[in-house]
Parts: sequence; structure tokens; C-alpha cells
Amino acid sequence: MKKLALISVSDKTKIVEFAKSLVKNGYQIIATGNTAKVLSDNNIVVTEISAITGFPEVFDGRVKTLHPKIFGGILFRRDNDSDVKQAIENSVEAIDIVCVNLYPFIKTAANPKSTLDEIIENIDIGGPSLVRASAKNYKFVSILTNPEQYDSFLDELNAGSISDETRKKLAVAAYSHTANYDTHIANYLENKFSIPPTHFRVNEELNQSLRYGENPHQSAGIFGNFEEYFSVFHGKEISYNNILDLVAAVELCEDLGETSCTIIKHNNPAGAAIGKNPFEAYIRALKCDPVSSFGGIVAFNKTVDIETATELNKIFLEIISAPSFSDGALEILKKKKDRRLVIQKKSVLTEGKTFRSIPGGVLAQDSDSISLKEDELKIVTDKNPSEEELEDLKFAWKIAKHTKSNAIVYVKDKATLGVGAGQMSRIDSARIAVMKAKEHGLDLTGSVAASDAFFPFADGLIEIIKCGAVSVIQPGGSVRDQEVIDAANQNKISMVFTGIRHFKH
Repeated sequence: MKKLALISVSDKTKIVEFAKSLVKNGYQIIATGNTAKVLSDNNIVVTEISAITGFPEVFDGRVKTLHPKIFGGILFRRDNDSDVKQAIENSVEAIDIVCVNLYPFIKTAANPKSTLDEIIENIDIGGPSLVRASAKNYKFVSILTNPEQYDSFLDELNAGSISDETRKKLAVAAYSHTANYDTHIANYLENKFSIPPTHFRVNEELNQSLRYGENPHQSAGIFGNFEEYFSVFHGKEISYNNILDLVAAVELCEDLGETSCTIIKHNNPAGAAIGKNPFEAYIRALKCDPVSSFGGIVAFNKTVDIETATELNKIFLEIISAPSFSDGALEILKKKKDRRLVIQKKSVLTEGKTFRSIPGGVLAQDSDSISLKEDELKIVTDKNPSEEELEDLKFAWKIAKHTKSNAIVYVKDKATLGVGAGQMSRIDSARIAVMKAKEHGLDLTGSVAASDAFFPFADGLIEIIKCGAVSVIQPGGSVRDQEVIDAANQNKISMVFTGIRHFKH
């Protein structure tokens, strides 16, 4: 009996070598138009699909493989007498190896220059059908969807035959391949046609396995395209917790803008500041809480230079991230072998969705990307904040947005002085922030404070006033807002309502 292999690939990486090896193993090659031409140009005897089907490729290649002689050759059960009889009666020959990868829809859709018509034409029809049919009949058919599978497959084929276990693995990989493909198509069209999503779809490839998750007894991995955003080019393997803190540090740094430095510990800011240069921004950020910063993650939004690198080397830091490092800075920073150095390759801020797993499903929400508009700020007290205080209030508001609730943040001259995070009571967050500031010798007199949500009672505001803060920014919206405003007026401080809450759980 003939041994047939069908090849139809958009990604032609290593396909010539693969086809030649199949021929050496006694297979006759069937291929579609462009693939057939590439193989023929490389002196491989190939039969075009149309010679099998007796029907030409039509509609600019939209229809070429959708034919009973092709799908019958893939799908008939070799151990089923009725199937075998029907195959013989209808001149259907068995196709035992199928090598298919799909039109580059994902790449085309990601290209801003692509038109809608071009994107639609890159929705593959016959390809996914071939893949699914082959995977369904995995007992008899091997389906390859990725050039990375070729070498190990050929090693096994050259040794004699393809095992059941290999065909099972290839089938699972095939369905993962088409599932990912369809996920991208559905997500793109929902967005393009402004159709609200009806399903939660995620199908990301395993990028790398991690040593463990939040704790050593938890396994973990990175799925998707982490490397598009970050390049970890020096130090130990990055961990699950490192990644969470790295993203938090970079998001806050981007949000602050100007020349910023952020220091994150356990997903909360240990310090953040703006400076004339990265060195000054780091020194001012570190001052907020040098104890908690030990072992933290530091992010910059400007190039790290020699002066900054020298200062960074004075304490233990898990990660240093920046868009770039000077050659001299790298020479200094690479002296610490374990510390990770990371280049941020593109913006991490997004207006997309964020997700949390829950029993039985997923919580989905829009990302907290709302911007504070100055003309929508509402000064609710008799006293107005000065221009400098208003700038500090807006800075503090951004820090509070990136701090776990309940959050209270003290700021002066665009640098954090105290951060209270993640407490069950807002008044406790206010007290902790003051305690941390005093612990590090920082004077809160003349500072401003931000609260991520409204004050349910005036006591939280009074606690802030006690330490010397002169202005407060908060969302407002409490049934006791007037009580809180009255307390601010009685103590002659200014207060601004944003109308925006920034809970972070």
C-alpha cells in the first residue's frame, strides 16, 4: 500500500528537510499549491491536492483541501471493516501523516497596517479542519502543527514507527493549536465589531516553568509572551513573586511619569519618588522605608547610569528594572551574580481586562486605567491647596492607586514619606504610615495625604491631621462626608474630592 503524507504549511521553516526525510522513509507527498511549489523547487516529487480530488483550488485558494478524498483518507478507521470497505469502494487512500500549520492570522491582526479584508483572509478554514480531523483519528494518523516537532518525530520514524504515545501527544498539541487560533479570532472580532464578550477565553502557551509559586510547595509557570515586555538578562532565575512585584513596580513607575523610581515589596510601594535624574529619584524613594526596601524590586523609567548603579549596589535588591542601562552601570551591577537585571521593553499599562480565578470560574473587570482630570477635582474645604500641594496630592493619589486597600499615603515634594497598606481599618493604615515615617526620621509636617477610598468617619482624617499633614485627597461619597469636611475646616486644612475610588485587593 502507498504511504501518504499531506503537507500544507504557512510557516515553511524546515519543511524541505522534513519532506525529504519522509520521502526517504517511503512516503509520497501530497501538498497544496504554495507548499507544493516550495517542495518541487527543492527537487522533491510532490502530488498536488487537485490531482487527488480532481477539483482545482478555487476562490483564490479559499477552497482546496475540503474534499471527501482528503478527509476520508485522514478519518477512516483502519481497524473498522466497514470503513475500509467504503474507502476501497470510493478510491480513498489512507493519509497517515498530516503536517499543517495555519494562516498567520495572529501576526496579521497584530500589524496596525493590516486592513480588515487582509485580516479576514488570514482566517484559515481548511487548515483547522485538517488538524482536527487528524487529531480525532490519532490512533492511525500523526498530526504535526509546529516545526519544533519535526526533529523528534523524524527520530522516531527513522527508528521504525511512530508510537501511540507520540500520536496522542501530537493530537493534544493539535487541539491546543486550533483552540489558541480560534481564541484570537473570536477576541479580535468581538473587539473589532464592538460585540460584548460572552465567554472568557485564554489560551496561552507555556513560556517557562518556574521553580515554584508563591511558596515552595506550589508549582507555577509563565504562560504567554512575558518576554515581549521584559528581558531578564542577568542573575538568578526569576520567581513567581518576583514577577508580581516587578509588574507592580513598573506599572507605578509608568503611571508616575517624569523621571521616577519605585520600590516595591510584597506588591506594595516601599517608596516612590520623582527626581531630576534617576539617582535623585532613587535616593528620595529609598528614604521612605530603607528597611522594607531591602530585598525589594526597584524600577526606573529612565536609563540607569554609573552614579545610580553605585548607589543601588549598597543594599541587597532582588530586581532592578529599567528601559536601559549604561555600559558602566552594567559593569557595576553585574558584580552581584544573583540579583536579576531586567530591561523593560514596552509599556505594561493597559486598558484591557484583568482577571482573577474563583471557584467555578473567573472574575473579569476593566483595568484601573482611569486618569485624574484636574478640572474635575472638587475642593470641598474653605482652604484651597497651594499649587505645590496640589501637585503632591495628584502624586499621592497615584501611589494610593497602586497600594493595597485600605491605603493611606503621605507625600511631600513628589516623594513618599509614609505608606500604610492593606489594613482592615483605614485609621490603622493612617497610623502605620505615620509610624513608618517616624521610624525613619521623616517629618510629616507640611505633607499631603491620599486615601484610596472615602473616610467613613472623621477619625481617620483626624489621625492624618495630627501628624502635620496640610491637605488630603480622597474620593468622597460617604454619608458622613460633611462630618469629614467639617473636621478639615476646623483644623484649617484643605481637602480635595476626586469622585474616583481606587480599591486594590
